[in-house]
Amino acid sequence: MNNEFAQRRHLIGAGLENREIDAMLVTSPASVRYLTGFNGSNGAVLALPGEAIFFTDPRYAIQSRREVSCRTQVCKDPILPTVAGILAARRIRRLGFEPAHLSYAGFDVLRANMPVNASLEPVSGWLEAHRMLKSESEIELIRRSVATNSKAFEWAAGRVRPGMCERDLAAEIDHRMRRLGAEKPSFETIVAAGERSALPHAHPTSAVLKSRQLVLIDMGAFQDGYASDMTRMLFLGEPGAPVKRLYRAVLEAQLAAIDAVRPGVTTTHVDRQARNVLKAYKLERAFVHSTGHGLGLEIHELPRIGMKDKTPLAAGMAITIEPGVYLDGVGGIRIEDTVVVTPSGCEVLTPTSKELRVL
Repeated sequence: MNNEFAQRRHLIGAGLENREIDAMLVTSPASVRYLTGFNGSNGAVLALPGEAIFFTDPRYAIQSRREVSCRTQVCKDPILPTVAGILAARRIRRLGFEPAHLSYAGFDVLRANMPVNASLEPVSGWLEAHRMLKSESEIELIRRSVATNSKAFEWAAGRVRPGMCERDLAAEIDHRMRRLGAEKPSFETIVAAGERSALPHAHPTSAVLKSRQLVLIDMGAFQDGYASDMTRMLFLGEPGAPVKRLYRAVLEAQLAAIDAVRPGVTTTHVDRQARNVLKAYKLERAFVHSTGHGLGLEIHELPRIGMKDKTPLAAGMAITIEPGVYLDGVGGIRIEDTVVVTPSGCEVLTPTSKELRVL
């Protein structure tokens, strides 16, 4: 991977002139890891033409020697004044920074320590655009994360019984995915039963799972730094015709969206395919979020698979497809897979059956 990290740093350094900046300061943890492989909690990368410098503190001196292949500076004092000193010594006039990841206090520190004639230039989305296109090695890591996530779901689904509470089931899922090799969940595991399944981002509570209830489980794992994401539905008992109809509508919407995924197709087109199916079922107003999102070193990355985003899909993008319907007082249904765009279409990485799991 070290060669791949070096290639990424080279691309950023080579792109500085086109951005009309002399250097780029990268502080978001995911992008720092993307450029260096470093997975600690305190690091920054200064990208320069033909060179990159990684900064961290003494807690990570040993770790950075093992993980980072570019020049490294271990700072006994805070990182940003040290960065500013290097900028002054090299007469850097225009420094790009990530406005979504540099705090106001950090901005002030840089401005106070940089030469008077130097400027700080906000650069949004540049690293994220590079990260949208996954390499073969990244796709393999996502595939492994997906497999771990699905195995944890199968283990947990086999132990679901009426009388369990949402919070206990979520804890069982998290424990199992760690036992299977995950570093941590890629977000707070969602377990929502009955009417609470109509809350798209419900937090698990002490609510007890009961017979004749829908149970929504949305879960993901971080493994080797890369995220997975999946939503599946359980039903405790035998579902009636209304639940079967809702499930069929969401499943058809999800399959229609997946069928639309291929290079050159816009993200809004994929989103529209799911909405068209739900509209035929008169359920379009019950679909209250986007159809999906990119994922990788973060659980939510570009592109967004929504009504307004018109990003053309390209081979190597890893995305989720997750339409859902949510009816107050009834419950909600969402079906979600992790998908990779291929040169000829897409590959669904999630191996778990999409059928409603009746327990």
